[in-house]
Amino acid sequence: MPNLNPQQRLAVRHIDGPLLVLAGAGSGKTRVITHKIVYLIEQCHLSARSIVAVTFTNKAAREMKSRIGQLLTKGESRGLVVSTFHALGLNILRREHEILRLKAGFSLLDAQDSRALICDLHQQEFSSGGEESSFQWQISTWKNALVTPEEALCRASNDQEAIAAQLYAAYDRRLRAYNAVDFDDLIGLPVHLLTTRPEILSRWQNYFRYLLVDEYQDTNAAQYQLVKYLAGVRGAVTVVGDDDQSVYAWRGAQPENLHQLKEDFPQLTVIKLEQNYRSTTRILRVANQLISSNPHVFEKRLWSALGEGDSIRVLTCRDEHHEADRVVAELMYHRFKYRTACRDYAILYRGNYQSRPFERALRAHGIPYVLSGGTSFFERGEVKDIMAYLRLLANEDDDNAFLRVANTPRRGIGAVTLEKLAGYAALRGQSLLVSGFELGLGEHLSGEALPRLRRFCEWVVDLADRGRRGDPIAVIKDLIADIDYRAWLDENCNDRRTAERRMANVEELVGWLERLYQRGDERRALGDLVAEISLQDILERTQEKKDRDAVNLLTLHAAKGLEFPYVFMVGMEEELLPHRTSVEQGTLEEERRLAYVGITRAQRSLCFTMAEKRQQYGETILCEPSRFLSELPAADLQWEREGIPRDPAERMERGQVHLANLREMLRQ
Repeated sequence: MPNLNPQQRLAVRHIDGPLLVLAGAGSGKTRVITHKIVYLIEQCHLSARSIVAVTFTNKAAREMKSRIGQLLTKGESRGLVVSTFHALGLNILRREHEILRLKAGFSLLDAQDSRALICDLHQQEFSSGGEESSFQWQISTWKNALVTPEEALCRASNDQEAIAAQLYAAYDRRLRAYNAVDFDDLIGLPVHLLTTRPEILSRWQNYFRYLLVDEYQDTNAAQYQLVKYLAGVRGAVTVVGDDDQSVYAWRGAQPENLHQLKEDFPQLTVIKLEQNYRSTTRILRVANQLISSNPHVFEKRLWSALGEGDSIRVLTCRDEHHEADRVVAELMYHRFKYRTACRDYAILYRGNYQSRPFERALRAHGIPYVLSGGTSFFERGEVKDIMAYLRLLANEDDDNAFLRVANTPRRGIGAVTLEKLAGYAALRGQSLLVSGFELGLGEHLSGEALPRLRRFCEWVVDLADRGRRGDPIAVIKDLIADIDYRAWLDENCNDRRTAERRMANVEELVGWLERLYQRGDERRALGDLVAEISLQDILERTQEKKDRDAVNLLTLHAAKGLEFPYVFMVGMEEELLPHRTSVEQGTLEEERRLAYVGITRAQRSLCFTMAEKRQQYGETILCEPSRFLSELPAADLQWEREGIPRDPAERMERGQVHLANLREMLRQ
């Protein structure tokens, strides 16, 4: 461990009892986790299969596993579990599904499927609609807080909460009828099992002998309980986190979980990582000063050996368009002067809508950029179609999937047929697919409707049977060929190029399933593939954004965990950062943490910008500087207002930049 500092070595070698590693931004927390896993295997002689490392994103899990693979000799890491919380929960549910009365091929509903189900239930139960998003958020909040439908109904303090609680109960019943779980169940149901079944708790505690958790400040109540139960009385757990970087309260994250550890594990040891390997001293001084205004249970102060660094500039602009033009001009000048790459720059903002002027300005100068966010791969219609087919093959009780694909592509099974089938299935208390085979259905359907429906159901059952007995990838390819999905896209897309792009997405999905099937030595059934791929963020695998030489445009939330040599933090104004809603709701501390996250993304230089006025809802509003700017050390800020005379040499350089950029654009 020669490349670790003294505090990092302490954290790696501490195995006697629970450990909290309070890791500041850029302090090498991933290095600590990976080296500790190696230490547990090589020095403590723990089997890799008995170690589990948990984080929040697939990208982080892949990076961690890759680093561990480089540190261990071949074969030493076999069986090591490095996964997200939800993938770990899915693993537990797969093994314990019978106790929860789930069949082996249970479906996993995504956010859109859940919302559609809640919408359907709301209309059925209350003959109204339009509030499904708020109900979906409330149900998810209850699940993450481990509140049951019965408890939610007892706690309801008004009619709206009572309706939400009733919907929650109906939604839960419908999930069980569909042999399905939603994303929140992947944590809640395992916690329920570990809480109520001592023999299951004992089995999993013995299976995982050591637990490591990354980004612990982002855990919600359910995730905290999962960690607590798996760690058990032995307290064989290391959690790594930073309460100053907890910015996901809207997603249920509870930074107080760091403090709760001390209550649940009195023997807890705390080790602080305060040396920052990312940023200059000036950037860290500004960050430390800002976050010192927040209350702390665990005090820490970041420091760096990378030198003082440049002054932090504050640019005052006329409006949002002038702000964008000025940032892009500064970026172009800096690139020209220091011969840097586009990927070295990041423009960070509070809300997605703030990116538009910057996109316009970058396009106007022919500067490539990467915009975070956008439509998820799995939210695209063609991908949802194929995934719905696969979910139905894996789970015959998945009525949501049945309804999506029964007439996609069109096969003469219309809305009236499906409505009558649903009514009959409800009377019989069984799934739509099973009901499609019953003789009694003939009393409800006439003409060609019944044989068309039967042919579809028989085809599904045949494919599902082949998927269970043979090669699931061959079955998937046959499915796409049978429905002639390419022709369906050609018919329904506005142009040939769109149809080809959407078909390419389908082919990418199949290719990824095939790679998943061939990975490792464990044979995966179709249901396993469907469950695994539903958890993945395919954007991280299919888009090579990090390899593109492009300016990074992203929100402060999306920037967490990343770093860039040169950072522009834009929109440093009251009601933007801090956001007006947060000020009204009294969550100013989280907004300060968000600003802290933005500042600590910068490695070499940091520039703030603010506008004197902005367009909002068609009106021009006057802006005030963010209160956070006044909390920073004045000596480290260099305010630059428009109209200040520039050095003649700098004016000449900037003119050369403009001409060089024009010539470059003409060559393209």
